[in-house]
Amino acid sequence: MFWELVATVFAGLGAAGLALSARWISRGRLARWWIPVSAGIGMIAFQIYSEYSWFDHQQSLLPAGVEVVRSSEQTAFFRPWSYLFPQTLRFIAADFNSAEVNQMNPELVRLPIYLFERRMSAIGLTLIIHCGQQAQLTERAQLQLPMPGEALSGEWQQLEPESPLLQACH
Repeated sequence: MFWELVATVFAGLGAAGLALSARWISRGRLARWWIPVSAGIGMIAFQIYSEYSWFDHQQSLLPAGVEVVRSSEQTAFFRPWSYLFPQTLRFIAADFNSAEVNQMNPELVRLPIYLFERRMSAIGLTLIIHCGQQAQLTERAQLQLPMPGEALSGEWQQLEPESPLLQACH
């Protein structure tokens, strides 16, 4: 976030420099107030660009085998342009290369996932996917995994049949 602040300041300085150059070229005919206005416009434009390019940039940094399984677009009243073009400010990625089949119950797959949110550190979790019953559960201490053919407890969440998390079952 610090480097984004530095980049925003430099974007404002660059825009102000361009306005100052335009004022010099026009031999003072361009109003003085145009310089700070240009700096503000430059900073706002950089922030908008940064918000919209964040998701694509983060996605390009993911290693092979880690795929985005869900993204969330948001709008905000203080970003009126987001009503026309919603911003992706968080997403979930799954590491399918690191998926592990349970030795006791081959219908269970242990799948690492990562939660990404703008201006936050990524959070790593592990899901247990029950391939046979298309359900998921977040791994935690004291977790009792079902044996083959055993019914699932109420804490398991059903997955949609087209859920990308079910790729771990193949």
